[in-house]
Amino acid sequence: MLLKEIVEIYNLLDSFEVTGYEIKSYLSNIRNKDVDINVHTLKVEKGSTDFVRITIPGTNGKINGGNAPTLGVLGRLGGIGARPEVTGFVSDGDGALAVLAVAAKILDMNNKGDLLKGDVVISTHICPDAPTIPHDPVPFMDSPVDMVTMNSEEVKGNLDAIISVDTTKGNRIINHNGFAISPTVKDGFILKVSEDLLDIMERTTGKSPKVLPITNQDITPYGNNIHHINSIMQPSTATSSPVVGIAITTESIVAGCATGATSPYDVEQTARYVLEVCKDFGEGKVSFYDENEWDIIKKRYGDLKILQTLGNNI
Repeated sequence: MLLKEIVEIYNLLDSFEVTGYEIKSYLSNIRNKDVDINVHTLKVEKGSTDFVRITIPGTNGKINGGNAPTLGVLGRLGGIGARPEVTGFVSDGDGALAVLAVAAKILDMNNKGDLLKGDVVISTHICPDAPTIPHDPVPFMDSPVDMVTMNSEEVKGNLDAIISVDTTKGNRIINHNGFAISPTVKDGFILKVSEDLLDIMERTTGKSPKVLPITNQDITPYGNNIHHINSIMQPSTATSSPVVGIAITTESIVAGCATGATSPYDVEQTARYVLEVCKDFGEGKVSFYDENEWDIIKKRYGDLKILQTLGNNI
């Protein structure tokens, strides 16, 4: 149960003056040993944001000389607020809220003697005054920094797999209160949905799993003038590691810049799911893709890494 963490972090994030350093202080007060919490501010012409990266070693993780796989957990968003255009925490901030709650819960578990086997690296950014941009059917939240910069900050390190948590409410593609998972994306290929990840979804929700449909357009980089459902799959353009999107969803269309749209229960359910993936992945119980089938795919169909680029000039 992560409701306590969700409420406490929400109260921190719902502020015009919040910074990544306040988040670091909050997490450090939970546990300040055997964890690396890095914050740095990036200022550009459009504004600034604080990147937060929390590295939590596992008992058999690479940091401690072990061989358990490392999971990257990304909270994707443009910003947690769109001030001064709107007042308060926006729907787009749910991804950051969810992954920071996961970080807080793992640190609390460590204090109580429950240690994960694999290393977990949790990354997001804190921007209370991000801009917005037009998008159909509802406006997108923009970010002060471009997507290439965001990927370079969040998708780094020796990550064996990545889950990308992002608010995905402004569409008519997935209409469900809660969350949905995407197929695995690797090197430009949209692979089958991981059965292991579906199993965890069933056990944490007690319901049939929900899957986010994605297209080739969604796994290409921003900046190519092609429609994307949102930025949830953008990490896949910057890594060879398998990437799965965890979409926080609603039945109706909700803009990312909408306030009053955060459901603590949906975010908690999402965070609880992510936590279970962290546990099982480090123990070798979760596979994001079938490695034998991946070898066959590459031999039969070659290379699709062009989809990780802006493509050919036209």
